[in-house]
This record gives sequence, C-alpha cells and structure tokens, in this order.
Amino acid sequence: MKKNKVANPLNKRVFRELIGEWHKYLVIALFLIFMISFISAAYVANNSMITSLHENNVTKNLEDGAFEVNKVLDEKYIEALEKGEKADIKTYYMDKAKEEADKEVETAVNEAIPDEIDKAVREAIEDNLRATVTESVDAEIAYSGVSLSDEEREAKIQSEVDKNLDTAIGMFYDESYGEAYDEFMNGDGYQEALDEAREEAYEEVEKTVNEEYEKAADKYDLENPDYEPVSIQVYENFYKDSTEDRDGDGEKEGNIRLYRDRDDVDMYSILEGTMPQNENEIAIDRMHADNVKLKVGDTISVGGNDYKITALIALVNYSTLYEKSTDSMFDAIYFDVAIVTDSGFDRVRSSIHYNYAWTYDEKPEDVVEEKEMSENVMASLISQAVIADAEINEFLPNYANNAIHFAEDDLGSDMAMSGILLDIMIVVLAFIFAITISSTINKEASVIGTLRASGYTKAELVAHYMAMPVLVTLIAAIIGNILGYTYMKDVVVGMYYNSYSLPTYKTLFTYDALVQTTIIPVIIMFIVNLIVIIKQLGYTPLQFLRHDLKKNKNKKAMRIPRWSFFNRFRTRIMLQNLPNYLVLILGVSFVMMMLSMAIGFPDSLKAYQAHVDEMMFADYQTILKTNVDDDDDTIETSCKSAERFSIESVNYNTEEYSETISVYGIQDDSKYVEIPNDLGNGEAYISSTFSDKYGYDVGDTITLSAKYDNDTYTIKVAGIYDYMGSLSVYMSTEGFNELFDKDDDYFSGFLSNEEIEDIDSKYIATTITIDDITKISRQLDHSMGAYMTYFQYLCIILSAVLIYLLAKVIIEKNENAISMVKILGYENREISSLYMTSTTIVVIIACLIGEVVGVFVMNLAFKWYLMSMEGWFDFVILPLGYVKMFLFGFLSYVIVMFIDYNRIKKIPMDEALKNVE
Repeated sequence: MKKNKVANPLNKRVFRELIGEWHKYLVIALFLIFMISFISAAYVANNSMITSLHENNVTKNLEDGAFEVNKVLDEKYIEALEKGEKADIKTYYMDKAKEEADKEVETAVNEAIPDEIDKAVREAIEDNLRATVTESVDAEIAYSGVSLSDEEREAKIQSEVDKNLDTAIGMFYDESYGEAYDEFMNGDGYQEALDEAREEAYEEVEKTVNEEYEKAADKYDLENPDYEPVSIQVYENFYKDSTEDRDGDGEKEGNIRLYRDRDDVDMYSILEGTMPQNENEIAIDRMHADNVKLKVGDTISVGGNDYKITALIALVNYSTLYEKSTDSMFDAIYFDVAIVTDSGFDRVRSSIHYNYAWTYDEKPEDVVEEKEMSENVMASLISQAVIADAEINEFLPNYANNAIHFAEDDLGSDMAMSGILLDIMIVVLAFIFAITISSTINKEASVIGTLRASGYTKAELVAHYMAMPVLVTLIAAIIGNILGYTYMKDVVVGMYYNSYSLPTYKTLFTYDALVQTTIIPVIIMFIVNLIVIIKQLGYTPLQFLRHDLKKNKNKKAMRIPRWSFFNRFRTRIMLQNLPNYLVLILGVSFVMMMLSMAIGFPDSLKAYQAHVDEMMFADYQTILKTNVDDDDDTIETSCKSAERFSIESVNYNTEEYSETISVYGIQDDSKYVEIPNDLGNGEAYISSTFSDKYGYDVGDTITLSAKYDNDTYTIKVAGIYDYMGSLSVYMSTEGFNELFDKDDDYFSGFLSNEEIEDIDSKYIATTITIDDITKISRQLDHSMGAYMTYFQYLCIILSAVLIYLLAKVIIEKNENAISMVKILGYENREISSLYMTSTTIVVIIACLIGEVVGVFVMNLAFKWYLMSMEGWFDFVILPLGYVKMFLFGFLSYVIVMFIDYNRIKKIPMDEALKNVE
C-alpha cells in the first residue's frame, strides 16, 4: 500500500507567520501596492498614449518640418522645393547683375549720345565754315596781290571762323543734328557703343559676382558634395497671432494662434463638439479650454471679434503648447491654438505668418537620417529663397519641434524614472525584509538547530525564509497591477491630460509594466534576501543550538567612555544595531532626496516669480518685421519711453545640442539695459543665466553660430549682466552692426514701458511682455504644483513606513533585554527612553544627512535636466524649506514613536525567562 507523503510543516508555518505578523506585512504590502499600482499605471498610460500619438501622427499627416518666410512663395519655387532642387545662385546672381548692367549701360550710352552728336555737329559746321572761309580768304589774297605769310593767312582764316561760327551754328545746327542723330542710331555706331560699354561692364560684373558667390557659397554651404535632393510635399499652413479675451471685458487675457481649417496636413482630433461652419465660430485647444474653464458654447473675443466655441480639439502638431520654438517652457494657460473658417480667418486684422509645412515622400528610418534629410531640405530652401528674394524667419524640422515631441519625450522619461524609483524602493524594502529575517533567524536559532539536526537541509530552510518576502512582493505586484490597469491608470492619465493636448487613446497591455512592476521587484527581493539568508544560515546545527552566531568570536566590545548608565546603554544599543541604523539612514536619505524635490521645486518657482519684475528690461519689447514702411520711410513711434534696440537670434552649439541665444544691440546711455558705452568691437556682456549654465566668466571667448548658414561670431566676455530672464548677449549698437554686418541705421524694434499703439500691426513681428517671461513658472506651477504637495505627504508616509519597520526590528531584536530590564524594576517610560532616544538620535542624524545629500543630488539632477532644455533657472530651497524638510522627516518618526512605545509596553517580563540559555 502506497504511503501518503507527509506535507512539509514549514509550509504551514509561513501562513501562521503571515497571520501572526499581519500588521508588519500589511504595511509593507500596502506601500508596495501603492508604489507598484502607480508605476504600473504610468507604464500602461504612457505606453498607450505614446502608441496613440504615433498612430495619430500617421493618420493626421503630421508635418516632417516647417519653415516660415517673409512673403508668399511663387508656385515655381514651391515646385523646385518639392523636387529638392538647389537653385543656381551663381547664374541667378550673374543674370541679375547683367540685367542691371544692361540697364545702366543703355542709360549711360543714351545719356552720352546727345553730347557726342552735339560735339560732332558743331565740329562739322565749324569744318564747313572753315572750308568756305579759307576759299574766300585765298580768293581775296589772290585778287589783292598782297603777299601774306602762312601764319598771317591762318590767323585771318581763324578770325573769320570765330566771327561767323555762332551765326553758322544757329542757321544749320537743327538740320545737321537731326541728320547726324538718325545716321548714328540707324548705323553701326550706336550698337558698337553699346557693345563696347557692355563688355566693360560685364567684366566688372563677373569679377564682382564671383567674389560675392564665393562668400555666399561659404556662408550657405552651396557646394556641399554630400548634398542629395530630397523629394517632399509642401503645404501652406499660414497663421495669425492675435489676442484672446475670455470674459468680454476688452482686456487681453492671452495669445491665440489662428489657422484656417485644413484637410491635408497637421490635422486634429475632435474631442468634443463640431468644427466651425461660419465666420463667427471657432475650435480651440482642449487642454487650454480646460485650464481656463472654457467649454463648447462659450464665446471668446479674438482680436476684438467675437467667436462662438463649437469644438475642443487636439492638433497633431501641438501636443504641447509651445508658442515659440525657442521657449523654455510651454504655456497652456496663456497660449491657445485654434481653427477657423477662411472667412473667420480674414476677420482678424493681424499680420499673416507665411508658414509652410512639409512631409517627406520617403520617410527617414531614424533621427540620424532625418537630420541629414532636413539639412538638405534647408539647403534647397536657402538657395530658392535667395532667388525668390525671400527671407527665412524660421526653419524647424520635426525632430527639433518641442510642440510635437515634448509630450512624448516626457512620457518616455517618466516611465524610465518611475522604474528607477521603484527599483530603489524595492532594494530598500528588500534590505528591510533581510534585516527582519536575520533578526528572526537569531531569535529562532534553537529551532533552526533542531530542524537541521532532524534532517532538514539548508536549502529547505533558505526556501522557507525566502517564501515570505517573495510571496508578499508577488501578491503586492499582482494587486498593484490590477489597480494600475484600472483606477490608478485614470489618475495618471488625468495628470497628463492636465499638461498636454493629447488625443483619445486605447488602453494597451504593456509588457514593460509586467517586467518593471512584477518580475524585476520579485527578482530584486529574491536576490537580496537570498544573499543575506544564505549567509545567516551558514552555521552548523550545533552553533544554532548554542546560539553561537557570531562570526568574529574574539572581537572585543568597544570601550565606551564613563558616561551615565543611560547614555552608555543607549550608545551600546546604537552599536549593536548599527547595520539596521545604516539602512535607516540610507532609507531616510532617499526620502529626504524626494522631499528636497517636492519642497525645492515650489520654492524654485517662488524664487523665480519673486524676481520676475527684474527679468524685463522694459515692460514691452516690440520687435518689427522691418524697420521701414511701404514708402521706405523709417518706422517711428510717438511713445515717449520708446528706445530703439537690435536683436539677433543665434545658436550656441554643444556636442549634444544647440541652444538659442539672443544677441542685443543696445544704444549708448540706455535707460533699460545698463552696459558701458565704451565696449569695443567683439566685446559684450552676457546674462548671468548664460554664465551660470555654461560657466563663462569675464575674459572668456564665446563662439556663436548663425541659425541658417555657416557664419560664426566670436565675442569676448567683458562683463556679466545680472539678468535671469533668458540666455542673452548685450553689445553696443556699433558692435552689433559690425558683428552682423548691418547698416549704421539698422534697428529691430523698440523697448518701452508703454504699449506702442501707433505702429501698424502688419509691421510688428511680436511683442514680448512679462507674461512671456513668467510662462515657465506659471505652467510648471499649474502642471505640477498640486502634485508636489501630494508628493510631500507621500514622503512623510514613506519615511514613517521605513522607520516603523526598522524600529520594529530593533525592538524585536532586543525583546529579551527589554524584558530583563523590566524584571530589574525599570518602568516603561524609562525603557522607552533607552531605546527610543537612540532611534531618535539616529533619525535626527539621518534627516540632517538626508537634507545635505538630497539637496546636493537634486541640484545636480536639476542642472543635468535643464542642460538639455532651452533656458535656465536655479534650483532653490528657501530657509523655511529646509525647516519643512526636517520637520516632515521627523514628523514621520513621531508617528512611529507612539507605536513603538505601545510595543515596548506590551513586552512581558517573562519573555527573558522563556529564552534563558
């Protein structure tokens, strides 16, 4: 008869321990469930949204790039661009120069003809008169018989010619001039004169054109041997920038960008309502509408014209609302994008931005190929713009467009960061589990020795002690993932919809979520505990039976100074539990690092906002499209505070990316930007943000490069200008004009403290106000401000969990000692002061160390993060912030302290007697 196999009693013990220590494992499990559910939700939501974004890019025909020029391009130039043709600039220059030369030659010859004919006619009349006079004088001499010398004869002839020349010219000039003119113009003389003059002019033209072309070829890289034509489709995507008034009070409350409705490129998702059908209707961005509490059916004013909102949309090329490509931060509160009908577009009296989008006929395989293709498109555009006599205002390929990629990049980086944070937390919890299990093994040494002596193998015991951490982690991961795919996913989605203009999405199963929130946590928990448990079970059965579990048997106890009994006792507790306290310090330091972000981030925004008034040279920076009007008269303003200035956008290139730098030309004795008047050519002040970000100081040399050609500019830092608003350079007007080869009377616009209202809007490119400067803090505060508060609460809870678990281990490890002290007559209050004061000291040290480490790490992380973005501002923690960090960390311990006091009270005095060896 077959015997039934006896079940391993250790298996039942796992569940008994789980029930017996349910409060400890519940705390760990709840924390794991919360962390895993949130991070699983982040992976699921992010993967689903990124997938929908990619699909949306295809179905909505997202642009592969866009460029803006200062006028409408003729169809022939568009066709040439679509074929990827490079214009023959040299021939264009030559033909244009020769055409000008022909006009000048013909004008010069025609202007010279009357003088030449006049001279010839006068000479002919004089010659005819001289012949007649000579004949008459010779006849008179012959008749008189008087002999005259040759000199006397010529003198007599010349005298008669001089006396009668004016009369002769008066009688014969008109008839002779007409005959001579007709003969010259109808004969070979005129053409010969033209050819001779043209030949001389062409020689000079060719010389000049060759010199100019060499400069242009170098500047625009026209003869790049690596150039390959790129076939593209070009679409008109014109827009107007105007003002938005949401409450009808006539006051500007934001900027809005209007596009005509289209069905060929950069389409949109309709999230609510229907698209505009007449000139009084408008569809606006869904995220902006949510942020400013607008809904379908409301009325807004755009440039003074009322429009009824009929739809909330998400444009595929504006998943993040960046107003300008050079902005450091998007702004979904102050900036809006909208779609209107053609007639609705015409209602707004704002200048048109001639923006063109393009798509590749053959899509690039990766970003590297996309960059190469976009460079070839730009080369073609530059050459075509030259012959079209157009200026390129902006060239923005898809890969460099933050309005398209910021949301997706943020979603991807959030997934990576979430995974790292979870892994760190799992490691900390794994060590807590390992310490707990180590303490349990020490307590159960006699039982383990008995089991080993009874035939249980080391592997069986390892598996038994490994079961609890792995089981708790696995259960927490399963529950966390269920919550991640349901409730928590909606929470994460809401966070992203609060910041980005995203289309609708479909929830997808995400393998990364399974790996990052289940497989990796279980593996980390398994490996850490396996290493610790194997080490702890590395004794013989006899050593376990004797509780002889010390590796260094001959190690002497550390001598403690002759302090009071309580102080020596507390010190001994700290030394005996040093590994536990080290893990506590590590865990609290990690929590304080997160607290430094949760507290420092709002503090940084407050510091930025507190200095915002200092970030504007003037209340208004009015930048013009051109400084002359249609009549070629210089544009002026009657605004008394207006002061001319110049500005040029250039690139500062690093090995990894390019950043836009604004170079200002400032008038002498400016009332807005105070820099010395005696700056030499090539000398400049740089903003403090430029200096802080890239480490430049007085005397350093900086190389900047033009945006759309190969020109480079070298400046020497003459000083640091205290300005936080942007990365910028300040030069004298003369130095600016010399650097950028501008005319002496060149300027870009006006600085003023009042809005300039007497310049036609068609001449104004943009007006920068304080709202443009504050968009960073405004948007970050809206997107993340509330979440930072929630994050602070989370850090308190996390810190309390860590301290609770480690303090529990310490008290459990010292149950015998506590029981013995109770037998000796010490009260619970005195015993608590022994153990809890030690822990309190360690917690205080951990909080202080954590503050220093956390702020240091966050400073590095913040700088690293901003180095890949446009702009710069410092990570700041205010003095009150440091106090809050410490109090939040210590508050979590105070919560645990009451729990520990009750735990010490419950330890019976007979505990020590039960475990007498």
